[in-house]
Amino acid sequence: MKNIGILLFNNFETLDVFGPVEIFGRLKDLYHIEFYSLEGGVVTSTQNVKILTQKLSEKDQFDIFLIPGGMGTRKEVDHPEMISTISDISSLSTHVLTVCTGSALLAKTGQINGLSATSNKRSFDWVVSQGSKVNWIKKARWAVDGKYYTSSGVSAGMDMTLGFISDVHGIDLARKIAYEIEYTWQENKEVDEFYLQDFKQN
Repeated sequence: MKNIGILLFNNFETLDVFGPVEIFGRLKDLYHIEFYSLEGGVVTSTQNVKILTQKLSEKDQFDIFLIPGGMGTRKEVDHPEMISTISDISSLSTHVLTVCTGSALLAKTGQINGLSATSNKRSFDWVVSQGSKVNWIKKARWAVDGKYYTSSGVSAGMDMTLGFISDVHGIDLARKIAYEIEYTWQENKEVDEFYLQDFKQN
């Protein structure tokens, strides 16, 4: 049984978390999911979804450590304890997955300096400013470099998670899950239809 630790903070993006949770949660015999935050207790998403979390320790290590994005990342990138804890746990964990602007938090740790990564296209310039030594790939739906998986915005976290399942367990299982949840999976991580759309989020 592989353990998945999901980092939450106030104003996280709900689908960044529960898209991947829906997918991993369909493999109950393989994965166990727990929610964590820096202080523990109730954490609230941008959409006002409240989740009870466990207190995170820098000594925690997971088979999969998932970091979502959302407006809360704007505050958390300047939170030294948060960045230090993410750095420690990421270094100990087998795989690290980020969704949307969660890659900004990971980039701030320096863990992915020199590696390829991506993020939300509407917030791309801001994310890049948090990690100038990262090889940012703007057109990617998700990117993989070693143990690090990073996705574009919001629903792209589902594509990335299915991509992870495909890499670890085979594409047939990933396609089966996508079919079960009636989701049209973008199987090509290099293609993001939102790449050239002319809109930005400050």
